[in-house]
Amino acid sequence: MGDSDDNDHKLNEAPPTTISRRDLIKGVIAGGVTVSSASYLFRATSLLGQSGQSTGERLLTINVNGQLRRADVMRQETLAWTLRHKLGLTGTKLGCDRAECGSCTVLINDIPHYACSVLTHMVRDRKVLTIEGLASPEGKLHPVQQGVIDEQGFQCAFCMPGFIMASVGFLKTNPNPTRGELAFGVSGNLCRCQDYDKILTALMRGAENMRRASNV
Repeated sequence: MGDSDDNDHKLNEAPPTTISRRDLIKGVIAGGVTVSSASYLFRATSLLGQSGQSTGERLLTINVNGQLRRADVMRQETLAWTLRHKLGLTGTKLGCDRAECGSCTVLINDIPHYACSVLTHMVRDRKVLTIEGLASPEGKLHPVQQGVIDEQGFQCAFCMPGFIMASVGFLKTNPNPTRGELAFGVSGNLCRCQDYDKILTALMRGAENMRRASNV
């Protein structure tokens, strides 16, 4: 019995060089972070001043609301994610994240696009306009924004930025639309409160504001 107990005790003792599973995982994570960080710093240094030359580049300069903004962007990263989480422009809402609801609509070279379905790398040589960039530098609201306020056109307003951006883009091509034409122009945007009649009234007021402003 004594020998058996001694053997059992020896079997249960970990060799001096054995490390725990927890320590092993911590070591792997720490090592991975170190390698990733070193690789990133090396790439960042080598890519400074070479924006736009490689599709695998992470540090990008993009034109957003008339300003050149620098961001660390993954190759598969969407514009919606970059705007919200890298540049702090949270007016671009993430709803369905599959190009169906339109809440993330922004203008790219004056054309409405779903930001959730556009990769950030694709807009390096283009101009991006978000809801934050509509007002004048002095703080005066865009005519469509003012129309929404005048008519109190939204209920929860989660979808509001997308509707406004889609409307602004459409009005650039058709500044004097009928109600039906404007409804078609923003038909790619959904409202979960389903208050479409009120939304359309507000956007029509915005179109009227734009025409009035252009005649001043």
